[in-house]
Amino acid sequence: MPVSVKLDELLQNRKMTLTQLAERVDITLANLSILKTGKAKAIRFSTLDALCRELDCQPGDLLGYSAKKKAKRK
Repeated sequence: MPVSVKLDELLQNRKMTLTQLAERVDITLANLSILKTGKAKAIRFSTLDALCRELDCQPGDLLGYSAKKKAKRK
């Protein structure tokens, strides 16, 4: 998937654990782990809002996008 979640980087920069973040945003550790590992298929705006509030960041700091080039067919 070309959209990535940069949660590890933000947590490391803020010297915060995933468990601490889960407690602060009232999201289960399991759901945050799914998001962190890139296995999530979607994220609610309310979740994004809570993460950005606690991590003091913008959505663009949390999410990344890298377009994959499509191979031309012969």
